[in-house]
Amino acid sequence: MAIVHKTRTQLVAEAIRDKILSGEIKAGEPLRQAALAEELNVSRIPVREALLQLEAEGLVNFEAHKGATVTSLSAEQIDEIFDLRALLEAELLSHSITHLTNRDLLEAEAILADLEDAIAAGDSQLATGKLNAEFHDKLYARANRPQTRELVAVYSKNSERYVRMHILLAGGINTAPEEHRKLLQLCRDKDIAGACDYLKHHILSAKDGIKALLLKLEADA
Repeated sequence: MAIVHKTRTQLVAEAIRDKILSGEIKAGEPLRQAALAEELNVSRIPVREALLQLEAEGLVNFEAHKGATVTSLSAEQIDEIFDLRALLEAELLSHSITHLTNRDLLEAEAILADLEDAIAAGDSQLATGKLNAEFHDKLYARANRPQTRELVAVYSKNSERYVRMHILLAGGINTAPEEHRKLLQLCRDKDIAGACDYLKHHILSAKDGIKALLLKLEADA
């Protein structure tokens, strides 16, 4: 396994991203560069670079005279983000599925077992973050479409807060294991059309659940 060396900016971006995705820093809250630099024991330069990176991911917004704030969750953003994810991820899977090896499928099975264990243990952050991404990435691993995978990575990060909300508040944690199992079986069967259609259903059904929840929260606000 190759050792990945991360820059200070990457480490700072990961730390701030985790605070946003976990809800420790709420939507609309300011991101004070001096305070973050002190807390993370770095200078302001990697903090500003990290915030610019997170802005590109849709997690941070820079406003004149206000500085950086965490972007608000909005039902209006849901359609485009999740529709793009459905299209791009199905495209990756269609190119990957026939090239997936037995080892790839066994590794996907192992990740899925860890994911289900995390859900059973109530660790929703692990389940909706790292392990969920690893499972999907494994299924896309043989696509040989690096630019598409880069776009998918951006939209996945952009939608992670919404996905976590779906898992925690809209019952997504109850349907995710069964849907992942079905998707994995379709990949084992090399059913390209079936797997891609089901993947789109998996993503778009999450969109519908999140959208309904956000509209309710906005109406109650």
